[in-house]
Amino acid sequence: MPTARFIVSGRVQGVFYRASTREQALVLVVAGHARNLPDGRVEVLASGSADALDTLERWLRRGPPAAQVEAVNREDLPEQELRGFHTG
Repeated sequence: MPTARFIVSGRVQGVFYRASTREQALVLVVAGHARNLPDGRVEVLASGSADALDTLERWLRRGPPAAQVEAVNREDLPEQELRGFHTG
């Protein structure tokens, strides 16, 4: 499956960003993870259809209501078969 790594910066920790990302990923049938980085950003690794990844990216740029997303950087990776969607 197509796979991408997103690095999201802004006010994205402590605002249910990871949990909301998981909800979106499950709806889109995307596997992977969302995790906080020590510098205050969030990393999202996602594997799914190309359309699902594009839709997820658009959602990541908005995030949940309390988030203030400043930037989303996307890196397309070699295809991977990930299972489930985890937060950590």
